[in-house]
Amino acid sequence: MNEPVNVVHSRSEFLAARAKLPGAQRSGAQQFGESGTLGVVLTMGALHDGHAALMDAARAECDSLVATVFVNPLQFGDPADLSRYPRTLEADVAIARDHGVDLLWAPGVSDVYTAGEVEVTLNSGRLGQELEGSARPGHFDGMLTVVAKFLNIIRPDRAYFGEKDYQQLTLIKRMVADLDLGPQIVGVPTVRESDGLALSSRNVFLSAEERARSLALSGALTAGRDAAGAGADAALVAAQRVLDEAGITADYLALRGNDLGSPRPGEAARLLVAAKFGATRLIDNIGIDVLAGRPTAADGASAANEQALRSDQA
Repeated sequence: MNEPVNVVHSRSEFLAARAKLPGAQRSGAQQFGESGTLGVVLTMGALHDGHAALMDAARAECDSLVATVFVNPLQFGDPADLSRYPRTLEADVAIARDHGVDLLWAPGVSDVYTAGEVEVTLNSGRLGQELEGSARPGHFDGMLTVVAKFLNIIRPDRAYFGEKDYQQLTLIKRMVADLDLGPQIVGVPTVRESDGLALSSRNVFLSAEERARSLALSGALTAGRDAAGAGADAALVAAQRVLDEAGITADYLALRGNDLGSPRPGEAARLLVAAKFGATRLIDNIGIDVLAGRPTAADGASAANEQALRSDQA
């Protein structure tokens, strides 16, 4: 039988419980393999098998595991989107228990933002304004702000994030490096349904017809990956063909380097896509290898897609 997870809500409760975990007196960022290491999985709740994979990865590498459930208002530009985001704490606690979480912190807004209205936030920079940032202005500023706060409060040795939100993962890695925050950021591969749909808490909003159409996203990425041996242009064309055949107008289809900069032939890259299905916006990505020595027009193709998105929003 799995041990019960300790669920706390207030900041004072969390700090008291955190102090009892192994290695609590250390400041974080221990060397890999040291005893007393603390892992953290930061979530907005509505947990699914993708979150469970993060917890499993952390549990395998760390002596203690903290998870959070907090729907962060700073990363929602639309109040309606914030209000309808699923909140399933009882089920979340069960998943956390089943996957080895020692301490689950589910704070209220006032426990995280103790000063009230937030006036100072982090700036996600150029990358935070591209791709997802173009469609959701301010989203990444709010995300980085709350992640930085949690890392400062929890002081983990390692923090685990899914590759499914690849731009988020990349920005968090850059923030930790730029601000010397300390913990090792660990990316965990995307978990998918048997038919290829990337797991997301927002999938519950899809109708049966929308869910069926959404499979074009993973289909496009797979087609792009399979065509990448012929070069970046071929990858983008193959992916776009799948979207066109399904009647999907993507917010963006972009080929970037692993750091989300310009892709370089012969190096690992990322193919990313986003589209709306009804009121639900989904994102997905896949790692690909672009054949060395072939010229790439991916930057121009991606820029054209992103410019089209900005024009649509104007």
